[in-house]
Amino acid sequence: MSCELARTTLHGYFDGELDAARSAEFEDHLSTCSDCATALETQDLLRSSLHRAQLYEKAPSSLRNRVIAGLQQAVPPPAVLTRPGWQWLSVAAALLLIVYASWRFLPGSSEGDEAQLAAQVVDAHLRSLQPGHLSDVVSTDQHTVKPWFDGRLDFAPPVRDLAIQGFPLQGGRLDVVHGRTVAALVYGRRKHIVSVFIWPTSRKDISLGSGSAQGYQWLDWCRGGMEFWAVSDVAASDLGEFQRLLTP
Repeated sequence: MSCELARTTLHGYFDGELDAARSAEFEDHLSTCSDCATALETQDLLRSSLHRAQLYEKAPSSLRNRVIAGLQQAVPPPAVLTRPGWQWLSVAAALLLIVYASWRFLPGSSEGDEAQLAAQVVDAHLRSLQPGHLSDVVSTDQHTVKPWFDGRLDFAPPVRDLAIQGFPLQGGRLDVVHGRTVAALVYGRRKHIVSVFIWPTSRKDISLGSGSAQGYQWLDWCRGGMEFWAVSDVAASDLGEFQRLLTP
């Protein structure tokens, strides 16, 4: 692979680690570099295949309790600690930190996953606001936007026209969140933009969380086998109304 950016920048872009400016620069580069475009497509196909294979297993909460209990039993009483004992205490503390971090960021651990995803979807929304990045398909017709995703994704995102309710559909695009290609729908709210990121999930219908970052509100929920993340600088009440209208 001859392009230097394929070795130095592509993986950071693919993992959502670049800031908005560097991501926009790399996306401009992709339009003229076949090496990077091919490498990015290969990475996306590999990640999607691994995701669909579901090769991981969620560790039960009882495992964390057993590890912590074992570490507590392994630490000598303070009164008899020698230098080797202090070394054992350092090892135990390091193991405990690893266990805690692994437990927090395991797939299905909502606190760690939600914080990471919230940062990524807000960054993706900010990238889309760069000139020429908002939509791959520009249309107010849901029967034009929805079929556009056919063949570009391995799922069919739900698309609704909410113009009458004050959230007109403006188009859609492909985006990358958490290492996989997702659908991104674009809606308007007066002079504001609402981005909705959608991908399949096995979770039950539930509202997962809400918050704000960098001046933008976000909502996360699951409905009908899909996970939704809505991001915008509209008021939180407007974003809540949008959620109820999009997935009633």
